[in-house]
Amino acid sequence: MLWMIALGTGGGLKYNLYKTYRLEVPMRTVTASEAKQGLASVIEAAAREPVVIQRQKRDVAVVMSMQEYRRLTQLNVAEFQRFCDVVGASAAAAGMTEGKLAELLASDD
Repeated sequence: MLWMIALGTGGGLKYNLYKTYRLEVPMRTVTASEAKQGLASVIEAAAREPVVIQRQKRDVAVVMSMQEYRRLTQLNVAEFQRFCDVVGASAAAAGMTEGKLAELLASDD
C-alpha cells in the first residue's frame, strides 16, 4: 500500500491522497452466463475468495463474501477518518481556524 500527501503549493494548501494496492493472486473468473447458470457454485466459491464476473471479456462485477465486504467497507471508513485527521492537522499547522474556515465558506469569491 502506498500513501502520498502533497502539502503547500504556491502559497495555498493542496491535498492529494493516493492509495495503491497490488494484488498478485489471480482471482477466479467466470463469464456472466456461467455465473447465471451456476450461481450456487459462484456463491460457494465467493465464501473462499472473490469471484470476478466477465461479460464480453471485460470484468463487470465481483462477488465476495459478506465478511470480506464488511471488512472492506470498515477499512474505507477508517482510512477516510485517518485522511481527515491528517488534513485537519496540516490545516491547523498552516493557521487555519474555525473562524477562518467560516469566512472562506461565506465568501462569494
